[in-house]
Amino acid sequence: MSKPNTRDQIFNAALKLLLERGFNASSVQDITVEAGVPKGSFYNHFESKEALAAEIVSDYASRRSTLREILADDSLPALERLRGYFTALNQRLVDRGFQHGCMIGNMTAELSEQSPMIREQLLRIYGNWSTALEYAIAAGQQDGSIPNQLSAKTLASFVLNAWEGATLRVRVERSQDAFHQFMEVVFNKVLS
Repeated sequence: MSKPNTRDQIFNAALKLLLERGFNASSVQDITVEAGVPKGSFYNHFESKEALAAEIVSDYASRRSTLREILADDSLPALERLRGYFTALNQRLVDRGFQHGCMIGNMTAELSEQSPMIREQLLRIYGNWSTALEYAIAAGQQDGSIPNQLSAKTLASFVLNAWEGATLRVRVERSQDAFHQFMEVVFNKVLS
């Protein structure tokens, strides 16, 4: 049996704590205790807690990008891609009992004013996310299933912003109501 990688232990412990508690409520000490490694090990692998958090945000977004592949699947109608994508995102949060929300949204709320490094990561992530949504929306506009009064870029940004807002509400209310409202308005009004 191979010895666990200390860097991976720290990374995974930090990911867990950042999702559960957030950045400011998770100290380096908390992370190393959760990882089961000496505190000094942290700085052998990471320059700072902020650098680790930036890496976690990037990794989190890249792991979630596999779900975004549905948005680029030209074999499916555009609205079906979009509906399937948001249904899957919503279900993930429901399956977690409405806890922890979206790491990207959480870090945006907590650190966009505090950390230029993480803010830059988040800008890149939101840009890539919007572009993926824009691609599917543009396909729907091209085939006539999505109205084209507004640009695909504007609609993609709006839909993403609305979903992040719905994510905050479901966490507070511990109910799917905000997701149901998001899906109803987006798919019965905004994109129809």
